Amino acid sequence: MDQPTPADPVMDAVAAVVEAGRAGDRAGARTRFDALWEQVTADGDPFHRCTLAHYAADVQDDPHAELLWDERALAAAEELTDERVQRHHAGLTVGGFLPSLHLNLADVHRRLGDDDRARHHLTRARDRVGALPDDGYGAMIRAGIDHCGERLDLGDRT
Repeated sequence: MDQPTPADPVMDAVAAVVEAGRAGDRAGARTRFDALWEQVTADGDPFHRCTLAHYAADVQDDPHAELLWDERALAAAEELTDERVQRHHAGLTVGGFLPSLHLNLADVHRRLGDDDRARHHLTRARDRVGALPDDGYGAMIRAGIDHCGERLDLGDRT
């Protein structure tokens, strides 16, 4: 049985902003993510930075801004340890984050027309799929990797 997650005000705030963005307030979510980033700081807890940046990328309308957030998420993940992520949830591993983070970077580079960087991150995502769980999330990321590769091969920028 999983142990309850300890209170984490930053993660609670991130979850609230994610919900606002999903409810249609993308502009408000961008503003709130920017404010949270200032609170967390660029050298704060890498788990907070990784999670915040990962979700902030999702509400960007400008792909260049999305790229910045995706790069922040990956940079923070590179500082993470399994011990830190498991303080949030016992079933998490850093390796399980990487396929999704690389997929996001591959996709935004594809849309921006940087095929070489898109292929680089797509390869890195594929190299790490073994760390994904065998569940709906894992299947979604694997399918996303395949779909991104197909779109890249077609030269699709949408």
